[in-house]
Amino acid sequence: MKKQYLFHIPVPFLYCPCTTLVAIIYKLYLLQIKRAQSLPRGRCEIIFLNNFSYAEIYLLCQCSDPTMHYRRGFYSMQSQKSEHQHYLGHRKRIKERFLKTGLASFHDYEVLELLLTFAIAQKDVKVLAKQLISRFQTFQGVLDAPLNELKTVAGIGEHSALLIKLVKECSDFYLRGKIYHKDIISSPEALLNYCKSAMAGLGDEQFRVIYLNTKNEIIADEPLQEGTVDQSAVYPRKIIEHALKHRASALIFVHNHPSGSPEPSVHDKNLTDLLKQISENIGIKVHDHLIIGKQGYFSFREEGCI
Repeated sequence: MKKQYLFHIPVPFLYCPCTTLVAIIYKLYLLQIKRAQSLPRGRCEIIFLNNFSYAEIYLLCQCSDPTMHYRRGFYSMQSQKSEHQHYLGHRKRIKERFLKTGLASFHDYEVLELLLTFAIAQKDVKVLAKQLISRFQTFQGVLDAPLNELKTVAGIGEHSALLIKLVKECSDFYLRGKIYHKDIISSPEALLNYCKSAMAGLGDEQFRVIYLNTKNEIIADEPLQEGTVDQSAVYPRKIIEHALKHRASALIFVHNHPSGSPEPSVHDKNLTDLLKQISENIGIKVHDHLIIGKQGYFSFREEGCI
């Protein structure tokens, strides 16, 4: 005959202020009284509930035969506790590592893992971070991915996807703030960093105009066209209207190549010549036309094409 089990219920548990817990402990008490009536001597082992949390007792009492589930491993409760302690410890270590060294030594998936700990509280997110990198190739690819595509990855809900997009937008917002109130012509690096962050990962072509005052400081920047950028898609009249509205003295044109290569096409060159001619006819200077791609950038000004 197999050994049977009885549960020892500590007296303090019976005075728990939680009425639900009192009810389930009483249920457990009744179940084992019924079982005890048929237990032979020497075949009974007392299990002390002092070692279990209220949550564990609650799970145990949801089954019709608690002792059977205990013999089978008590819902693998101890292994669950061990796993819980492991990922909590891992979260603590990865945060401490960030505080000591920053992100310089982190792999792409580890940066995502650290980020996801703020969106997903009760789960080890390392596997999920690796799945995101596998799907979108790089950390940058994950940040550039559309919200709906992020949510197609199992385990990524609305909250997690929104956090990822928020990080990307915060980065663009920060870099955008660094290009204002500066002579952008004499210090073009900040503008390039902003344009790369905002446009390199876009899935469609976008044509953006940056408006400058007489001190070559940025007044405004705005996308004017999305889709295939060519002479028929970009309307010079619209550009001039916006330039006059912002009272701009000079312009910088920026568009991206989703293919990755920033090399200008024949259309890009013809469009630049057309916009430069029309702008200068009304006294507005064109300083540059930048093409942004994942593989780098092309500057008409640096290459002597403007």
